[in-house]
Amino acid sequence: MKKFWLLVLCLILTTLSLLPLSACAQSQGSNQLKVGLECNYTPFNWTQTDDSNGAVPISGSTGEYAGGYDIEIAKKIAAGLGKELVIVKTEWTGLIPAVTSGKIDLVIAGMSPTAERRESVDFSDYYYLSDLVVVVRKDSAYAAATKPGDFSGAKLTAQQNTFHYTVLDQITGLNKQAAMKDFPSMIVAVNTKKIDGYISEKPGAISAVAANPDLTYVSFAEGQGFTYTNDDVSIAVAAKKGSTELIGKINTILSGISQDERNQWMDEAVKNQPISAE
Repeated sequence: MKKFWLLVLCLILTTLSLLPLSACAQSQGSNQLKVGLECNYTPFNWTQTDDSNGAVPISGSTGEYAGGYDIEIAKKIAAGLGKELVIVKTEWTGLIPAVTSGKIDLVIAGMSPTAERRESVDFSDYYYLSDLVVVVRKDSAYAAATKPGDFSGAKLTAQQNTFHYTVLDQITGLNKQAAMKDFPSMIVAVNTKKIDGYISEKPGAISAVAANPDLTYVSFAEGQGFTYTNDDVSIAVAAKKGSTELIGKINTILSGISQDERNQWMDEAVKNQPISAE
């Protein structure tokens, strides 16, 4: 009833030219949930040309759809909030500025809730927890590495503006390369032997290897790998700073997703990823 009388008031004021019609529309709130992601980080998210396997249209783009693990999480959250999901394709470096400016409502993009990022945005509980590995060529001398120190002298890199790039400093004698824009660029660099390898979360490495038969990845035994916290290698939803109520609702929705369902989504994402994404 409150909304009804608010609408009536808006119409009256609009008629009297005392209030722009756009303000009335804003007062009713948007029924859309605008989610930003790269659409370029398999198996978490990617771009494809149809809506197969549950992919969602990318806003403002003709013939492009977003698929992957993040999309399944986004669909679940949008449904739980009673909102229409809108996917906004955004470069990695622009995701946090986009959510802080209000261009998008959430970041659901394989993003880790690191201490540095928590200074700018609020994060939900984890919706995925992984570990770090190194993607290399199968014929590389580093494919037999068992600890980070074995990469001394190697040319390694990671994606720009990620925690992954900072862990490279834990390798003494590393030939650290400039950070790269995205994972497809790093995969090309490894395949062409421009670099020896790059840091990745394990699901991303599995996807890269599935799409590129010349690649493999090096994982480390517990206690023998890089040093990091769960926040550094987990994945969570990001929202504008101060979104306490929204984050609470998202956490409730996430808590209703079973581990079996999450595992199934990840298995399907790895299986369904478009080879062209890599």
